[in-house]
Amino acid sequence: MLSHRAIWQSIDALAERHHLSASGLARLAGLDATAFNPSKRKSKDGRERWPSTESIAKVLEATNESFDSFLSNGGAYSQPGAATPGAAVPLLGFAQAGSGGYFDAAGFPVGQGWDEVRFPGLGDGNAYALEVTGESMEPLYRDGDVLIVSPTEQLRRGDRVVVRTQEGEVMAKILHRKTEKQIELRSINPDHTPRLFRPSEIDWIARILWASQ
Repeated sequence: MLSHRAIWQSIDALAERHHLSASGLARLAGLDATAFNPSKRKSKDGRERWPSTESIAKVLEATNESFDSFLSNGGAYSQPGAATPGAAVPLLGFAQAGSGGYFDAAGFPVGQGWDEVRFPGLGDGNAYALEVTGESMEPLYRDGDVLIVSPTEQLRRGDRVVVRTQEGEVMAKILHRKTEKQIELRSINPDHTPRLFRPSEIDWIARILWASQ
């Protein structure tokens, strides 16, 4: 899968190709000058910090580079276990994901009716893609965006996740808190209130690895 180290190496390589420092690249993209500083790549408690999909999109637009070149020139394709560029990933729409027959009990893709999308630098054989429909996930995810998710990645507070309830509702949320008795999900859209669930009410949760926007 795309590793924390590989993504930051790709940012550094992008800056170098355009004869910029990490700070210069951030400024070029209209971001805070410290957005890509080494001190921002890990929190004080040692937890890895990932650049947002929005910031990556802005630097690619500012430098006129593709996502494929961003990963390949930064060395993400050479990470151990990485798939070849453009590996096929199962693709399903959010509306379909809410119906039965597409996932097993653990949230892994099964059955017929899946489309495919090609995605570079991905080595997680269990990952799949979900296409956003509607406006409920704006402003971060918009209609037509594709989310690459993994049912096997460890979940941590603050992760962006896709959740399917036992009633078939599928949503993209921020995992705020998960205990033995309760799961609290915060909305990406500030107009939507937090959601509280008992673990028994959740069918599966998959961590969002990347968004193709």
